[in-house]
Order: sequence, then C-alpha cells, then structure tokens
Amino acid sequence: MTLNTKNYAIFLLTIFLTACVGIGKSVEKETTIAAPIDDKYIWDLSDLYPDLSAWEAARNDAAQKITQLEKFQGTLGESSKSFFYASDQISTVYKEVVRVYIHASLRADTDTRNAENEERSQLAANLFTDFSAAISWYNPELLALGEEKIALFLEQQPHLSKHRFGVMDALRRAPHTQHQDIETFLAKTGQLTSAPNSIYSVFANANMPWPEVTLSNGKKIRLSQAGYSAGRQAASREDRKMVFDEFWSTWQDYEATLGAIMNAQIQGLAFKTEARNYESSLGRALFDDNMPPQVYETLVEEVNQSLPTLHRYFKLRKRMLGINDEMRYYDIYPPLVNLDKQFTIEDSITVTRRALKPLGSEYMAAYDLGVKSRWMHVFPSAGKRSGAYMSGGAYDVHPYVLLNHNNDFESASTFAHEYGHAVHSVLANTAQPWETAGYSTFIAETASIMNEMLLQDMVIAEANSDEEKLFYLGIGLEALRGTFFRQTMFAEFELKINQEVEAGNVLTGSKLTSIYLQLLKRYHGHDQNVVTIDDLYGIEWAYIPHFYYDFYVFQYATSIAAASNLAKKIRSGDKKAQQDFIQLLKAGGSDYPYKLMQQAGIDMATAAPYRALVERMNKIMDEMETILDRRKNTE
Repeated sequence: MTLNTKNYAIFLLTIFLTACVGIGKSVEKETTIAAPIDDKYIWDLSDLYPDLSAWEAARNDAAQKITQLEKFQGTLGESSKSFFYASDQISTVYKEVVRVYIHASLRADTDTRNAENEERSQLAANLFTDFSAAISWYNPELLALGEEKIALFLEQQPHLSKHRFGVMDALRRAPHTQHQDIETFLAKTGQLTSAPNSIYSVFANANMPWPEVTLSNGKKIRLSQAGYSAGRQAASREDRKMVFDEFWSTWQDYEATLGAIMNAQIQGLAFKTEARNYESSLGRALFDDNMPPQVYETLVEEVNQSLPTLHRYFKLRKRMLGINDEMRYYDIYPPLVNLDKQFTIEDSITVTRRALKPLGSEYMAAYDLGVKSRWMHVFPSAGKRSGAYMSGGAYDVHPYVLLNHNNDFESASTFAHEYGHAVHSVLANTAQPWETAGYSTFIAETASIMNEMLLQDMVIAEANSDEEKLFYLGIGLEALRGTFFRQTMFAEFELKINQEVEAGNVLTGSKLTSIYLQLLKRYHGHDQNVVTIDDLYGIEWAYIPHFYYDFYVFQYATSIAAASNLAKKIRSGDKKAQQDFIQLLKAGGSDYPYKLMQQAGIDMATAAPYRALVERMNKIMDEMETILDRRKNTE
C-alpha cells in the first residue's frame, strides 16, 4: 500500500508494496453485484501475459534467474563494469518478479473464491522472499567498497546513472546495515514479522462471528465490517446505537486475543528497530523515506491545536442532524444531506475530465489514454475484492485500476482518486528508468487527493441548489475529518503503543483499549460535552487494519494537507504551481519525498500547510452555515 525509496536492494523490494499490491482507497461500503458488462469495463490482463501458460513460464523463468543472482557475489569491486552488470541484473530480475506478481494478484482480486487464483498469487509472492534472500549480500558488499571507490565507478561508468540514487541511499544506510550473514538472516525473518498482520486479517475477515440485528424498518443486517459501515449510517439514532453496541461488543469479546496479536506486531517492529540499530521504531520508519521527524511532530502538534475546528464540525453536524440532546459517537457517520444523484462510470469519466483540466495538456493526455484503454475493472461482481486501488508496477505495460463503481458521487470521487495514481504512474514511468520510477506513499496520496479536491470544488461551484451544494460541501468536510483529524489520531495511537514496547512494556488488549479511548475522547471533545464517547467504543483500535502497516497512516494526513495547498494554487491559475506539480509526478522516486515536495513549494515540516488545510475546513463550514442560516430565516 505504500512505496518508499530505500537503499538500492531494499528499494527494489519496496516496489512490491505499492506498485504491486497497489495504492488503494478504502471504500467501506456494500456493493451491488452488476449484470454482465461490456468488455471495455474489464481490464485486459493479456497486456501482461497472453495466457496462463505464458505467466507460468515467466514465473519459472524468474525463479530460475533469482537463483543465479548469488553468482554475482564478490564481483562488485572488480570494476565499474562488473558493478554495473551485477546491479543491472538484480534490477532486471526484480522487474520481472513484479510483473509476474501483478498478473497473479489482479486475477486473484477479480474472484477471491477461486482457489487456483489464490495459489498463483501466493506462488508469485514467494518470489519476493526468495529474491530478498538471494541479494542479501549486495548491501554489505557495496558498503565494503567505500564511498571513494563507488564515486569512481559512478564517474567511470555512465550507464550507472540510473542506479546512482539507490546506490547513494545504500551508503546513507551504512549505520543500519549488518554483516552479510545477519542480513541473510534478517531477510528470512520477513515471513515471521509479517505473521501478525496475516493472522489478524484472517481472524477479522474470516473468523469473527458477526451478529445479526434488525433495524427499526424491519431490515436485517449482518454486522460484518461492510454491514457495520452501512448500519452506522442509518437515519434512526436508536438503530445506530444498536449497530454500534452490537458491533463493538463483538470486538470486545476478543480484546485479549486481538491485543496479543497487536503486541506481536509491535514487538516485531521493535525487533527490526533494534536489529538495525535505530533509536526508535518511528525513526526507523521515517528513515526509509529520509523524512524529517519534524514532519510527524508538526502534524500531531498542529492537529491538536486545531481540535476546536474539529469540534466546530461536530457541532455543525449536530445542528444538521437535528439532534436536541448530547451528540454521541454513533452520530458522526450518517450523511449530512441525502442526495439521490446518479453518476454512471461514463459520468465519472466525463466529470473528472472537466475537473482535471487545470492540470494541463500533458496530464490530460495520460488521463485520456487510460480511460480509453482497458486498464479498469469497473463493476462489482461475485467474489471480487472490495474497495479500489491502482497497481502501477508493470513498468513496461501500463497501470491497472480496480474499482467497485456503484453509480454515486462517492464512486465518481473514488474514480478520480485512483486515476490520480494511474496518471502519476504513467508520467513517472515515462520520465524515469525502472530504478527510480516508483514513488512514496506521501507523494502518491498527494497526487490522488489532488484529483478529489479538484472534482469536489468543481461540483460545489456547479451545484444547482442549496441542497446539492450542502451535499458536496458535507462530503468534503467529512473527508477532512476522516483523512486529516482521524488519521492523525491513529498516528498518535501508533506512536504511543510503539513507545510502550520500546520502554520494555507488553501490550495487552485492555491497555490498548485504554490508550485508544483516551485519544478518542480528547479528539472528540468528550470532556467539553462536544461528543460523548462510551467506554465500549475504545475497542475500535482492533478494527483498524492500518496499525499493522508500520507508521503508514500519518501519510494520509500529510498528503491531504499538501494536496489542498497545491490544489488551491493550481485552481487560481498559477502556471508555475501547475508545472511544479507535473514535475513532482514525473520525478517518481528519483529523490526523497520530503525534498521533492519542497521543490513543489510545500514544506511539510512547517505549520503552514496544516494551517492552510484547517482554514479550508473553516471556510467550508462558513459556507454551510451561511446557507443554513439563510434557509432558517426564510422559513
């Protein structure tokens, strides 16, 4: 779900996380299974391999080539030519591994019921572990050469230019790179340290005994995660309370088990931190992208100072929902305005195209190519993976986009989001060699949220009625709550539980619930009577899969702040800002994301971008309150 620019060998491996698995937008929503659909709305995997036999041949070929990589051990220092040849072979093999995996994973996601698809996906995933072990010698041997000799090789061999950034980043990692034997051992621990995430995923998605409830209208809902997402939006407060209480009571029943799983996850991160000589797990996670700790610190500080704006939102929500007594946690999910407006996939394509025009002709050419070609798997179908994502790692082919389009505005917004990722990959792959085409999660989410904001601002400006305008404004407001404030709350929680383990403590389910509940109450103004939080809801930490992604969530909050600042400049007609944004996309992973964003005019270690986002939120509420006051005065 993310791609970080790391040292050369590890940098290649991280392409797996974003380019292969895909950059996704979580859509917690029940989907309607579509009728048979036109082929143009189904992606064409033959662009990757013509058939399964060709894929199997490619997998076997990649596996064989991985076994040959160890023969380059000991050759890096022979000459600049041998250094280049070994590096290039590693890079080439990894590109093939990525392509093999993408085909298998895309096929598996279209029908998760198909055991053969899942088997192929697992076989392809195993190549990453094999590859990691096969090149575990590379970084220690590279570091042994020393900066002076590497600099000489880079000067002597022009073809090494595409490897320069990765090689120099490997040198930066010298204090955290171990002897070859230890590196090999650490590479083989990957399956162990990833086990808590796998266990959690199976438990939460396959083994949880979801209860069934009957709403006041007689409708029965099975409170799976999708059912909960639907039920918490019910119009009746009594229904919402019942949904919350039943759902969270189910999680509460397994608090101890889920706590043990999370403890194993965080202990595993602490092991990685200690094994590689980092002072903290946060420092280790930020080191990957060379991200200054001030970014994390400033984000958390600014969000906490801006909690009055979040509390203002909750008070506005209370007003719009007509709640006369205290606002409760189960009141934050119903839509502020219900608007029955359809957005077919063709509507989504058209409206997004109009919204993105300020990004310029080069951007639009890549967009048009994507929507006219068979890059998308558009509609829900039996067994298809939920949500949406973009998979952009097939460097020599094109991005693929998975959607579950439901013909509503949320679907249109999700479409715009995923095509932000897709165009990003097109531009980066065109401008960069394979070795520096992959980009960080921070830059990726900035690119996709930019599209959402441009779309949102356009439909608000074009709204034909107060009701329609309130609908779009409300969606934008909720996105800011969920992406900026909520994700930062998650980031605080993640930091606190890592610090607990680093202090030598053990995490239990009850301790995790206590830590999370304190944050939940502070962010929602429980003590100020803004939103009342029942103690039962402290178990919500167990529902969030992102806590298994190793300091991932803060990037959502930083990205929406960066996107808001860039979108404001571009909408104003600032040509330099528009070109800076295009260059940011083209840069791929050729430099560290913090530096790339600085070059685009945004410094995420300062308060300015976060305060600008809070200003946007307040302006949205100003506009909504003006409309509400006007309507009240005319009643």
